[in-house]
Amino acid sequence: MTAATLLAPEIRDGMSADDYHADRTSVSSTGLRKLLNPGCPAQFKYDLDHPQAPKREFDLGHAAHLLVLGEGPELEVIDFPDWKKTAARELRDLAYDEGKVPLLTKDHEMVQAMAAAIRQHPIAGGLFAPGTGIAERSIFFTNPATGVRCRVRPDWLKLLGPMNLCVDYKTCADASPDAISRAIRDRAYHQQDALYTDGIDAAMPADEGTRFLFVFQSKQAPYLITVRELNPQDRDIGRARNDRALRIYADCTTTGVWPDWTGTVTEIPTISMPSWDVLRQTEEYLK
Repeated sequence: MTAATLLAPEIRDGMSADDYHADRTSVSSTGLRKLLNPGCPAQFKYDLDHPQAPKREFDLGHAAHLLVLGEGPELEVIDFPDWKKTAARELRDLAYDEGKVPLLTKDHEMVQAMAAAIRQHPIAGGLFAPGTGIAERSIFFTNPATGVRCRVRPDWLKLLGPMNLCVDYKTCADASPDAISRAIRDRAYHQQDALYTDGIDAAMPADEGTRFLFVFQSKQAPYLITVRELNPQDRDIGRARNDRALRIYADCTTTGVWPDWTGTVTEIPTISMPSWDVLRQTEEYLK
């Protein structure tokens, strides 16, 4: 595919989250991460063809996003202490049927306190100040090396003239820097950083490019917040991972073959323990 035939970047304001996630003409950051180890193309394709209902444990995060960003599904407060009673569960299921996020009273009070903590934070409060950014704008763009159509949906996008600022808000059990570092590794958030930066640069080029910031907030009182910008080397690794995933995606869509971790083999491969454990046990037992 030549540069002349590549689809131009597209901004779709007002696109619902459901329509964005259901789009089959493009691949998201989550999808690209699923294509790489410990995921594989076969699992990615199955999950794509058999979408699951949103997990209920994400309700608190969705609610916090709504209160912080001003964008998201309507909340339905269920005035019960827990979900044990049949009446509470019936109200919860009715809220789901109506496209709302059901929250127990105590959980609603918690996300309100989380949003208040964001507003009072010396850095996050200014980043998410109402009226200073665009919430959940859907952006579609084409990767020039593979011709693959990609999509990104920044939580909060601030257009600052010579520079764009993308702010990603994540709620988590532990917002300490050490825990965040592990989460970036385990959930490949460095791939998200790189893809979102590339997508925003493609659709809304700015002289100084795009900066991407993470805002992590603990779901435990007092709802502590850590704001960080990724090390440039880690972003480069994330972009390299995206490049590999995009090549895999392009090849699979062209051939119609979505291999598992092993692929097509004629002999059974060998396997080993993780290298660090091989070294430790070699030192302990094979001396």
